[in-house]
Amino acid sequence: MLQGKTILLGISGGIAAYKAATICSRLVQAGAKVRVIMTESATKFIAPLTLQTLSRHPVYLDTFDEFDPSVVAHIDAADSADLVLVAPATANIVGKMANGLADDFLSTTLLAATAPVIVAPAMNVHMYAHPAVERNMALLADRGVRFVEPGTGLLACGYVGKGRLAEPEEIVAAVKHWFASRTELAGKSVLVTAGGTAERLDPVRFLTNDSSGKMGFALAEAAANRGADVTLIAARTTAPPIVGVKLVRVESAEQMLQAVLERYDAADIVIKAAAVADYRPVSQAPTKIKKSEEKLVLELERTTDILKTLGERKTHQFLVGFAAETEQVAQYAMDKLRRKNCDLVVANDVSQDGAGFNLDTNVVQIFGKDGLIEALPQLHKREVADHLLERIVRQMQKKPAGEAGE
Repeated sequence: MLQGKTILLGISGGIAAYKAATICSRLVQAGAKVRVIMTESATKFIAPLTLQTLSRHPVYLDTFDEFDPSVVAHIDAADSADLVLVAPATANIVGKMANGLADDFLSTTLLAATAPVIVAPAMNVHMYAHPAVERNMALLADRGVRFVEPGTGLLACGYVGKGRLAEPEEIVAAVKHWFASRTELAGKSVLVTAGGTAERLDPVRFLTNDSSGKMGFALAEAAANRGADVTLIAARTTAPPIVGVKLVRVESAEQMLQAVLERYDAADIVIKAAAVADYRPVSQAPTKIKKSEEKLVLELERTTDILKTLGERKTHQFLVGFAAETEQVAQYAMDKLRRKNCDLVVANDVSQDGAGFNLDTNVVQIFGKDGLIEALPQLHKREVADHLLERIVRQMQKKPAGEAGE
Protein backbone atom coordinates (compact mmCIF):
# COMPACT_ATOMS: atom_id res chain seq x y z
CA MET A 1 0.00 0.00 0.00
CA LEU A 2 3.04 2.31 0.27
CA GLN A 3 4.35 1.38 -3.16
CA GLY A 4 5.10 4.56 -5.10
CA LYS A 5 3.98 6.88 -2.28
CA THR A 6 6.16 9.87 -1.39
CA ILE A 7 6.56 10.43 2.33
CA LEU A 8 8.32 13.43 3.83
CA LEU A 9 10.02 12.32 7.03
CA GLY A 10 10.71 15.29 9.30
CA ILE A 11 13.21 14.64 12.09
CA SER A 12 13.51 17.16 14.91
CA GLY A 13 16.15 17.37 17.61
CA GLY A 14 15.50 14.91 20.38
CA ILE A 15 17.38 11.87 21.61
CA ALA A 16 14.78 9.69 19.89
CA ALA A 17 16.05 10.95 16.51
CA TYR A 18 18.11 7.77 16.23
CA LYS A 19 14.86 5.79 15.83
CA ALA A 20 14.15 7.74 12.65
CA ALA A 21 16.73 5.58 10.89
CA THR A 22 14.62 2.48 11.50
CA ILE A 23 11.43 4.32 10.51
CA CYS A 24 13.04 5.46 7.26
CA SER A 25 14.36 1.99 6.49
CA ARG A 26 10.98 0.31 7.12
CA LEU A 27 9.15 2.82 4.93
CA VAL A 28 11.63 2.31 2.07
CA GLN A 29 11.36 -1.46 2.42
CA ALA A 30 7.57 -1.10 2.15
CA GLY A 31 7.98 0.62 -1.23
CA ALA A 32 7.73 4.27 -0.25
CA LYS A 33 9.89 7.07 -1.61
CA VAL A 34 11.18 8.78 1.53
CA ARG A 35 12.52 12.33 1.45
CA VAL A 36 14.12 13.28 4.75
CA ILE A 37 14.19 16.72 6.34
CA MET A 38 16.31 17.23 9.45
CA THR A 39 16.50 20.19 11.79
CA GLU A 40 19.94 21.42 12.79
CA SER A 41 19.39 19.99 16.28
CA ALA A 42 18.51 16.58 14.85
CA THR A 43 21.93 16.38 13.18
CA LYS A 44 23.51 16.47 16.66
CA PHE A 45 21.90 13.10 17.42
CA ILE A 46 22.16 11.27 14.09
CA ALA A 47 24.25 11.94 11.00
CA PRO A 48 22.47 13.07 7.82
CA LEU A 49 24.61 10.58 5.89
CA THR A 50 22.81 7.73 7.69
CA LEU A 51 19.40 8.97 6.50
CA GLN A 52 20.73 9.71 3.01
CA THR A 53 22.04 6.15 2.73
CA LEU A 54 18.78 4.63 3.97
CA SER A 55 16.45 6.83 1.91
CA ARG A 56 18.71 6.93 -1.18
CA HIS A 57 17.94 10.64 -1.51
CA PRO A 58 19.72 13.80 -0.39
CA VAL A 59 18.71 14.98 3.06
CA TYR A 60 17.26 18.49 3.35
CA LEU A 61 18.98 20.53 6.05
CA ASP A 62 19.12 24.24 5.23
CA THR A 63 16.37 26.35 3.67
CA PHE A 64 19.01 28.07 1.56
CA ASP A 65 20.54 24.88 0.18
CA GLU A 66 18.99 24.61 -3.28
CA PHE A 67 19.89 21.33 -5.03
CA ASP A 68 17.91 22.12 -8.17
CA PRO A 69 17.84 25.71 -9.47
CA SER A 70 14.62 25.01 -11.40
CA VAL A 71 12.57 24.68 -8.20
CA VAL A 72 12.35 26.13 -4.70
CA ALA A 73 13.42 23.21 -2.55
CA HIS A 74 11.00 23.46 0.37
CA ILE A 75 8.03 24.13 -1.92
CA ASP A 76 9.01 21.26 -4.22
CA ALA A 77 9.34 18.94 -1.22
CA ALA A 78 5.95 20.02 0.14
CA ASP A 79 4.26 19.57 -3.25
CA SER A 80 5.75 16.09 -3.75
CA ALA A 81 4.34 14.61 -0.54
CA ASP A 82 1.51 12.13 -0.31
CA LEU A 83 2.00 12.23 3.46
CA VAL A 84 4.16 14.15 5.92
CA LEU A 85 5.47 12.26 8.97
CA VAL A 86 7.24 14.12 11.78
CA ALA A 87 9.07 11.62 13.99
CA PRO A 88 10.30 12.44 16.51
CA ALA A 89 8.37 15.66 17.03
CA THR A 90 9.74 17.80 19.84
CA ALA A 91 7.73 20.33 21.79
CA ASN A 92 9.49 23.01 19.73
CA ILE A 93 8.39 21.75 16.30
CA VAL A 94 4.87 21.07 17.61
CA GLY A 95 4.73 24.69 18.78
CA LYS A 96 5.97 25.97 15.44
CA MET A 97 3.39 23.91 13.56
CA ALA A 98 0.55 25.08 15.78
CA ASN A 99 1.48 28.75 15.51
CA GLY A 100 2.50 28.88 11.85
CA LEU A 101 6.18 29.64 12.46
CA ALA A 102 8.66 28.89 9.68
CA ASP A 103 12.32 29.52 10.44
CA ASP A 104 14.04 26.41 9.08
CA PHE A 105 13.59 23.88 6.28
CA LEU A 106 11.27 21.58 8.22
CA SER A 107 8.91 24.22 9.61
CA THR A 108 8.83 26.07 6.28
CA THR A 109 7.97 22.88 4.41
CA LEU A 110 5.27 21.99 6.93
CA LEU A 111 3.66 25.38 6.44
CA ALA A 112 3.67 24.88 2.66
CA ALA A 113 2.49 21.26 2.68
CA THR A 114 -1.09 20.41 1.73
CA ALA A 115 -0.69 16.67 2.29
CA PRO A 116 -2.00 15.01 5.47
CA VAL A 117 0.34 15.12 8.46
CA ILE A 118 1.11 12.49 11.09
CA VAL A 119 3.06 13.55 14.18
CA ALA A 120 4.86 11.25 16.62
CA PRO A 121 5.73 13.34 19.70
CA ALA A 122 8.71 12.61 21.93
CA MET A 123 9.67 14.69 24.96
CA ASN A 124 9.99 14.79 28.74
CA VAL A 125 6.87 13.73 30.62
CA HIS A 126 6.39 17.21 32.15
CA MET A 127 6.87 18.90 28.79
CA TYR A 128 4.28 16.59 27.22
CA ALA A 129 1.78 17.46 29.97
CA HIS A 130 2.47 21.21 29.89
CA PRO A 131 -0.67 23.25 29.11
CA ALA A 132 1.07 25.04 26.23
CA VAL A 133 2.03 21.74 24.57
CA GLU A 134 -1.42 20.29 25.17
CA ARG A 135 -2.98 23.40 23.62
CA ASN A 136 -0.68 23.20 20.60
CA MET A 137 -1.51 19.54 20.02
CA ALA A 138 -5.22 20.27 20.37
CA LEU A 139 -4.92 23.04 17.77
CA LEU A 140 -3.16 20.68 15.37
CA ALA A 141 -5.70 17.92 15.97
CA ASP A 142 -8.46 20.42 15.20
CA ARG A 143 -6.78 21.06 11.84
CA GLY A 144 -6.71 17.36 11.01
CA VAL A 145 -3.20 16.42 12.11
CA ARG A 146 -3.04 12.84 13.37
CA PHE A 147 -0.90 11.77 16.30
CA VAL A 148 0.88 8.55 17.15
CA GLU A 149 0.69 8.54 20.92
CA PRO A 150 4.03 8.38 22.76
CA GLY A 151 4.76 5.45 25.00
CA THR A 152 5.13 5.33 28.77
CA GLY A 153 8.39 4.20 30.35
CA LEU A 154 11.88 5.25 31.32
CA LEU A 155 12.85 8.40 29.44
CA ALA A 156 16.36 9.49 28.50
CA CYS A 157 16.16 12.29 31.07
CA GLY A 158 15.72 9.73 33.84
CA TYR A 159 12.01 10.33 34.45
CA VAL A 160 9.45 7.56 34.11
CA GLY A 161 6.24 8.57 32.35
CA LYS A 162 4.56 9.35 29.07
CA GLY A 163 6.69 10.96 26.39
CA ARG A 164 8.83 8.22 24.86
CA LEU A 165 8.62 8.05 21.06
CA ALA A 166 6.36 5.26 19.86
CA GLU A 167 8.27 2.30 18.48
CA PRO A 168 9.16 2.47 14.76
CA GLU A 169 6.86 -0.48 14.05
CA GLU A 170 3.90 1.39 15.55
CA ILE A 171 4.67 4.53 13.57
CA VAL A 172 5.06 2.67 10.28
CA ALA A 173 1.83 0.77 11.03
CA ALA A 174 0.05 4.12 11.54
CA VAL A 175 1.31 5.29 8.14
CA LYS A 176 0.16 2.08 6.45
CA HIS A 177 -3.22 2.30 8.17
CA TRP A 178 -3.69 5.85 6.95
CA PHE A 179 -3.09 4.87 3.33
CA ALA A 180 -5.25 1.75 3.68
CA SER A 181 -8.13 3.75 5.13
CA ARG A 182 -8.16 6.09 2.12
CA THR A 183 -10.11 3.53 0.06
CA GLU A 184 -12.20 1.83 2.74
CA LEU A 185 -15.39 3.61 1.63
CA ALA A 186 -14.56 4.15 -2.03
CA GLY A 187 -17.75 3.98 -4.08
CA LYS A 188 -19.97 4.46 -1.01
CA SER A 189 -22.40 7.34 -0.56
CA VAL A 190 -22.39 8.77 2.96
CA LEU A 191 -24.99 11.17 4.33
CA VAL A 192 -24.21 13.08 7.55
CA THR A 193 -26.35 15.57 9.44
CA ALA A 194 -24.85 18.16 11.79
CA GLY A 195 -25.62 21.20 13.90
CA GLY A 196 -28.63 22.40 15.80
CA THR A 197 -31.89 23.14 14.02
CA ALA A 198 -33.68 26.47 14.59
CA GLU A 199 -37.47 26.77 14.92
CA ARG A 200 -38.73 30.29 14.17
CA LEU A 201 -41.01 32.24 16.50
CA ASP A 202 -40.91 35.32 14.30
CA PRO A 203 -38.47 36.85 11.77
CA VAL A 204 -35.89 37.67 14.48
CA ARG A 205 -36.30 34.95 17.14
CA PHE A 206 -36.03 31.19 17.16
CA LEU A 207 -35.74 28.15 19.43
CA THR A 208 -32.50 26.20 19.12
CA ASN A 209 -29.83 24.33 21.14
CA ASP A 210 -26.11 24.46 21.92
CA SER A 211 -24.91 22.14 19.13
CA SER A 212 -21.83 23.45 17.29
CA GLY A 213 -21.90 20.84 14.52
CA LYS A 214 -18.24 19.95 15.16
CA MET A 215 -18.96 16.24 15.66
CA GLY A 216 -20.93 15.95 12.43
CA PHE A 217 -18.34 17.89 10.46
CA ALA A 218 -15.58 15.66 11.85
CA LEU A 219 -17.55 12.58 10.78
CA ALA A 220 -18.07 13.97 7.28
CA GLU A 221 -14.35 14.66 6.94
CA ALA A 222 -13.42 11.21 8.25
CA ALA A 223 -15.75 9.59 5.70
CA ALA A 224 -14.32 11.71 2.87
CA ASN A 225 -10.81 10.74 3.95
CA ARG A 226 -11.83 7.12 3.43
CA GLY A 227 -12.84 7.72 -0.16
CA ALA A 228 -16.61 8.14 0.28
CA ASP A 229 -18.86 10.49 -1.64
CA VAL A 230 -20.09 12.60 1.28
CA THR A 231 -23.06 14.93 1.61
CA LEU A 232 -23.28 16.98 4.80
CA ILE A 233 -26.67 18.44 5.71
CA ALA A 234 -25.98 21.16 8.26
CA ALA A 235 -28.18 23.41 10.35
CA ARG A 236 -26.67 26.05 12.66
CA THR A 237 -22.94 25.31 13.07
CA THR A 238 -19.66 26.94 13.99
CA ALA A 239 -17.47 24.46 12.09
CA PRO A 240 -15.84 25.55 8.81
CA PRO A 241 -16.74 23.91 5.46
CA ILE A 242 -14.79 20.83 4.37
CA VAL A 243 -13.03 20.59 1.04
CA GLY A 244 -14.48 17.77 -1.07
CA VAL A 245 -17.71 17.42 0.94
CA LYS A 246 -21.06 18.55 -0.51
CA LEU A 247 -22.64 20.96 1.97
CA VAL A 248 -26.41 21.47 2.11
CA ARG A 249 -27.59 24.21 4.47
CA VAL A 250 -30.94 23.99 6.27
CA GLU A 251 -32.50 25.74 9.23
CA SER A 252 -35.48 23.90 10.68
CA ALA A 253 -36.19 20.28 11.54
CA GLU A 254 -38.68 20.08 8.67
CA GLN A 255 -36.12 21.38 6.18
CA MET A 256 -33.58 18.85 7.45
CA LEU A 257 -36.14 16.05 7.14
CA GLN A 258 -36.88 16.92 3.51
CA ALA A 259 -33.19 17.31 2.63
CA VAL A 260 -32.39 13.91 4.14
CA LEU A 261 -35.33 12.10 2.53
CA GLU A 262 -34.41 13.48 -0.91
CA ARG A 263 -31.03 11.77 -0.64
CA TYR A 264 -31.82 8.77 1.54
CA ASP A 265 -32.50 6.15 -1.12
CA ALA A 266 -29.10 6.69 -2.73
CA ALA A 267 -27.18 6.62 0.57
CA ASP A 268 -25.18 3.63 1.80
CA ILE A 269 -24.36 5.07 5.22
CA VAL A 270 -26.39 7.66 7.14
CA ILE A 271 -25.02 9.25 10.30
CA LYS A 272 -27.54 11.41 12.18
CA ALA A 273 -25.29 13.59 14.32
CA ALA A 274 -27.49 16.71 14.20
CA ALA A 275 -29.27 18.00 17.29
CA VAL A 276 -32.79 18.24 15.92
CA ALA A 277 -35.52 20.14 17.77
CA ASP A 278 -38.21 17.92 19.25
CA TYR A 279 -40.76 20.75 19.25
CA ARG A 280 -41.56 23.79 17.14
CA PRO A 281 -44.03 26.70 17.52
CA VAL A 282 -47.49 25.88 16.24
CA SER A 283 -47.52 29.21 14.43
CA GLN A 284 -44.81 31.61 13.31
CA ALA A 285 -45.53 35.32 13.60
CA PRO A 286 -45.06 37.16 10.28
CA THR A 287 -43.64 40.21 12.08
CA LYS A 288 -41.61 40.69 15.24
CA ILE A 289 -43.58 39.82 18.38
CA LYS A 290 -43.85 42.96 20.52
CA LYS A 291 -43.66 43.05 24.29
CA SER A 292 -47.10 43.27 25.89
CA GLU A 293 -48.03 41.24 28.96
CA GLU A 294 -45.71 40.04 31.71
CA LYS A 295 -45.91 36.50 30.35
CA LEU A 296 -45.81 35.11 26.85
CA VAL A 297 -47.31 31.67 26.31
CA LEU A 298 -45.97 29.64 23.41
CA GLU A 299 -47.83 26.67 22.00
CA LEU A 300 -45.47 24.00 20.66
CA GLU A 301 -46.03 20.87 18.59
CA ARG A 302 -43.86 17.83 17.94
CA THR A 303 -41.53 17.81 14.97
CA THR A 304 -41.21 14.70 12.82
CA ASP A 305 -38.73 12.23 14.30
CA ILE A 306 -36.18 12.07 11.46
CA LEU A 307 -34.20 9.10 12.77
CA LYS A 308 -37.36 7.05 13.40
CA THR A 309 -38.60 7.88 9.90
CA LEU A 310 -35.30 6.74 8.38
CA GLY A 311 -35.38 3.53 10.41
CA GLU A 312 -38.87 2.73 9.14
CA ARG A 313 -37.83 3.33 5.51
CA LYS A 314 -34.48 1.57 5.73
CA THR A 315 -33.73 -0.92 2.97
CA HIS A 316 -29.96 -1.26 2.51
CA GLN A 317 -28.66 1.74 4.48
CA PHE A 318 -26.34 1.45 7.48
CA LEU A 319 -28.00 3.81 9.96
CA VAL A 320 -26.20 5.48 12.87
CA GLY A 321 -27.94 7.61 15.47
CA PHE A 322 -26.63 9.85 18.24
CA ALA A 323 -28.02 10.09 21.76
CA ALA A 324 -27.13 13.02 23.99
CA GLU A 325 -28.16 12.07 27.53
CA THR A 326 -27.70 13.28 31.10
CA GLU A 327 -28.53 10.00 32.89
CA GLN A 328 -29.03 6.25 32.26
CA VAL A 329 -27.00 6.53 29.07
CA ALA A 330 -26.89 2.83 28.23
CA GLN A 331 -30.61 2.27 28.83
CA TYR A 332 -31.71 5.20 26.70
CA ALA A 333 -29.20 4.43 23.95
CA MET A 334 -30.34 0.83 23.57
CA ASP A 335 -33.98 1.90 23.63
CA LYS A 336 -33.28 4.38 20.87
CA LEU A 337 -31.38 1.83 18.79
CA ARG A 338 -34.26 -0.67 18.91
CA ARG A 339 -37.16 1.75 18.49
CA LYS A 340 -35.57 3.57 15.59
CA ASN A 341 -34.04 0.54 13.86
CA CYS A 342 -30.47 1.81 13.99
CA ASP A 343 -27.39 -0.28 13.34
CA LEU A 344 -25.35 1.72 15.84
CA VAL A 345 -26.08 4.43 18.39
CA VAL A 346 -23.35 6.73 19.66
CA ALA A 347 -24.26 7.99 23.12
CA ASN A 348 -22.71 10.48 25.50
CA ASP A 349 -23.45 12.06 28.83
CA VAL A 350 -23.44 15.76 27.96
CA SER A 351 -23.17 16.69 31.64
CA GLN A 352 -19.77 15.00 31.81
CA ASP A 353 -16.61 17.11 31.59
CA GLY A 354 -15.11 17.03 28.09
CA ALA A 355 -18.29 15.75 26.42
CA GLY A 356 -21.22 17.34 24.69
CA PHE A 357 -22.03 20.51 22.81
CA ASN A 358 -19.69 23.30 21.76
CA LEU A 359 -16.51 21.46 22.74
CA ASP A 360 -13.60 20.13 20.69
CA THR A 361 -13.61 16.88 22.66
CA ASN A 362 -16.16 14.17 23.37
CA VAL A 363 -16.58 11.07 25.54
CA VAL A 364 -18.80 8.51 23.83
CA GLN A 365 -20.06 4.96 24.05
CA ILE A 366 -20.91 3.00 20.91
CA PHE A 367 -23.86 0.61 21.12
CA GLY A 368 -24.96 -2.15 18.73
CA LYS A 369 -27.85 -4.58 18.77
CA ASP A 370 -26.15 -6.71 21.46
CA GLY A 371 -25.29 -3.79 23.72
CA LEU A 372 -22.15 -1.80 24.40
CA ILE A 373 -19.48 -2.32 21.73
CA GLU A 374 -16.89 0.24 22.74
CA ALA A 375 -16.48 2.98 25.36
CA LEU A 376 -14.03 5.66 24.29
CA PRO A 377 -12.11 7.91 26.70
CA GLN A 378 -12.11 11.67 26.24
CA LEU A 379 -10.83 12.28 22.72
CA HIS A 380 -10.79 15.07 20.21
CA LYS A 381 -13.91 14.88 18.05
CA ARG A 382 -11.77 14.11 15.00
CA GLU A 383 -10.41 11.05 16.83
CA VAL A 384 -13.92 10.01 17.85
CA ALA A 385 -14.95 10.31 14.19
CA ASP A 386 -12.09 8.07 13.08
CA HIS A 387 -12.96 5.46 15.70
CA LEU A 388 -16.61 5.48 14.65
CA LEU A 389 -15.85 5.22 10.93
CA GLU A 390 -13.51 2.31 11.60
CA ARG A 391 -16.29 0.64 13.58
CA ILE A 392 -18.83 1.26 10.80
CA VAL A 393 -16.50 -0.26 8.20
CA ARG A 394 -15.98 -3.37 10.36
CA GLN A 395 -19.71 -3.75 11.05
CA MET A 396 -20.58 -3.40 7.36
CA GLN A 397 -18.01 -6.00 6.40
CA LYS A 398 -19.73 -8.47 8.74
CA LYS A 399 -23.18 -7.95 7.19
CA PRO A 400 -24.25 -10.03 4.18
CA ALA A 401 -24.65 -8.02 0.98
CA GLY A 402 -28.06 -6.39 0.74
CA GLU A 403 -28.92 -6.84 4.43
CA ALA A 404 -30.46 -3.70 5.86
CA GLY A 405 -29.47 -4.40 9.46
CA GLU A 406 -32.93 -4.83 10.96
